[in-house]
Amino acid sequence: MLDDRSYMRRPPVYRDRWSMTSILIVANVVVFIFQTIIDFYSESGYGFTRIFALSPEGLANGMLWQLITFQFLHAGLLHLIVNLLVIYFLGRAVEETLGEVHFLKLYLISGVAGGLLQVIGGWIIPKYFGGPVVGASAGALGLVAAFATLYPDRRLTVLLFFIIPFTMQAKYLLLFGFIISLLGILAPSSSVAHLAHLGGMLAGMGYIYLLIKKARRIRRSRSYVFKKPLKEMVGAGGAKKTFFKKTSPQDYNDADLPSEEFISREVDPILDKISKHGIHSLTHRERRILEMARNKMDRM
Repeated sequence: MLDDRSYMRRPPVYRDRWSMTSILIVANVVVFIFQTIIDFYSESGYGFTRIFALSPEGLANGMLWQLITFQFLHAGLLHLIVNLLVIYFLGRAVEETLGEVHFLKLYLISGVAGGLLQVIGGWIIPKYFGGPVVGASAGALGLVAAFATLYPDRRLTVLLFFIIPFTMQAKYLLLFGFIISLLGILAPSSSVAHLAHLGGMLAGMGYIYLLIKKARRIRRSRSYVFKKPLKEMVGAGGAKKTFFKKTSPQDYNDADLPSEEFISREVDPILDKISKHGIHSLTHRERRILEMARNKMDRM
């Protein structure tokens, strides 16, 4: 079962309240119900979907809210279910790593970026890209890109055609998504917003790289962007626990360094390693160093 895997389990802090992943799922379901009811009873032909779906004409007329609202509308039940499955299975892991605020920003920014790219395509080639856009696909694929950037070698099982189970590493799943989007752009289909999908994945990757870059620069700020990953990394996948834990003199020497020197000498190389090989590649000592860095930040 996927829920049995460590990266799919929420830490105790989330168990007494709703996670942002759950809130997004419920919001999409509620909006879909309203969308279906209102459009069904709409008599004017200018219904709920036409007002809040994203379109080149809408943005040109100042309907900027469409950049957000289109992400909560869907073209049908199957469209909704597919997006919610992606948000559920990958969103939880990304939220645990980034925290609620960065998770929500990543999701919405990916959606906005995908929507903007689709609208630009509609302005340039309206015949193929100019139709209205609905769906959480851009944000969901932003989560896929973020997961693959954080955990490139993590193995995921997907269902091809919703029937055949197929296991691949996260980085190859992302590559597959890019290929499908590029092929869809080269051979456009009016029913699939491939430009939006591509924009969402690019934004998801970019957001993670910017966070890692920001983490390297942080010296004295309490808002350390990788507080949750540090906790996760120290608590998962390390060496076997023993009753008597040996601590090397080097660990004490490193911990006694000034904060800025400690981060530049010990933490920055580890963040470089995360950006290249993923969090799972860290050794037990590197996880302990990150925990010490987190404690230093908390004391500032």
